Amino acid sequence: MNIDTKYHGTVAVNEQDIVHFPHGLPGFADEKRFVLLPLADTPFVILQSVQTPALGFVLIEPFSYFPTYEFELDEATVEQLDIESERDVAVYVILTVADPFHETTANLQAPVVINARKRFGKQVILTNTTYKTKHRLFPEKVAT
Repeated sequence: MNIDTKYHGTVAVNEQDIVHFPHGLPGFADEKRFVLLPLADTPFVILQSVQTPALGFVLIEPFSYFPTYEFELDEATVEQLDIESERDVAVYVILTVADPFHETTANLQAPVVINARKRFGKQVILTNTTYKTKHRLFPEKVAT
């Protein structure tokens, strides 16, 4: 099937590549079907709505940028996403892309967790954590 996208124009996607978010995303409860589209020549991917072309979130896999990033999923989320093994899980965080780009931030408080094998996803809101919604992706430059 072909879908119109925010960053890639019209692209062909396979039905089996669609990630289902049974409860949508916070603020987008009606958006339940997304695809992950790599952003060429970058470590970024776009979480693109299948039904709304203008809705695409820039994501990264956080562990390369935040090596100590870790959290535990609650049992309800594990059940909801039908996770049987850690190998099934893909974790991304949503970026707020800034101008200038070096001021871009990552939302570590609300990771996007996907069961890559069964294609279920959820944005998990972490509680009782020191993570915030805006962590600088790149270290601040020190003035010399």
